Amino acid sequence: MLAAIPFPPLSPELFAIDIFGFHLALRWYALAYIVGILLGWRFAVMTVNRAALWRDDQPPMTRDQIEDLLTWIILGVIIGGRLGYVLFYQPGYYLANPTEIPIIWQGGMSFHGGFLGTVIGAWIFCARHNIPKLPTADMLALAAPAGLFFGRIANFINAELWGRQTDVPWGVIFPGDHPQNCGQPLGEFCARHPSQLYEAGLEGLALGLIIFVLIRRGALKKPGLIAGTFFAGYGAARFFVEFFRQPDAQFQSPGNPLGLAWHINGYGLTMGQILTLPMIAVGIWFILRAKRAAK
Repeated sequence: MLAAIPFPPLSPELFAIDIFGFHLALRWYALAYIVGILLGWRFAVMTVNRAALWRDDQPPMTRDQIEDLLTWIILGVIIGGRLGYVLFYQPGYYLANPTEIPIIWQGGMSFHGGFLGTVIGAWIFCARHNIPKLPTADMLALAAPAGLFFGRIANFINAELWGRQTDVPWGVIFPGDHPQNCGQPLGEFCARHPSQLYEAGLEGLALGLIIFVLIRRGALKKPGLIAGTFFAGYGAARFFVEFFRQPDAQFQSPGNPLGLAWHINGYGLTMGQILTLPMIAVGIWFILRAKRAAK
């Protein structure tokens, strides 16, 4: 057996209590959402409190408006994330079982759906309150990497969204029959890429650091630049990590072991890669537009 790292003794539940027959638990995934949203809110407030960071020293909104916007963002993330998973990944199943669509506590959320929900919610909020949309998009983009980082860490703790089988020394032996079913010899364990940590490092830490440096260099004075950097940066990071993530089971078959959603003769793209291509294109367009407008 090749060297690998045993999965640490982590429980998906931070703590749990049973009261009157009900099992109440605080899960790491829920805590990740809470911490990510709170940190994003704090980063947004810090930037609007420093008017000199923005074009013409005009932040897009006040602190009170940020708190109002937060409600729209939470609804957009939850509703969009769930509907995105239903439509992008398992439309046939949920068409046959529509009553299971609201059961989000059993898992099944899509980042791309949550992203679209956030965009729609923020757009409606800005339109209703006559708030400039591009600077608002920049403010949301600078807040997003924190949530992505903690969300991917929670995915790792939950032992979900693990990667493909590997023999690299940092491969992780995830628990459960499903991750251990990868055709290895009898009696050996299946080590997999910790792709959740790859995403936490790229989408969270690296992208957050790049955005921080750009803001220090005056990027918020060019409306759309930070938003474009986030779109393109997240898209590129996700496209890359998809080469290491375990393919979606609903796309796998004996003739398509890599789980490609679109392919020709075994070469193609996963669903995650297909969904990130528009993000990359839009991000590049935002960056070019912001730079042209600044000249």
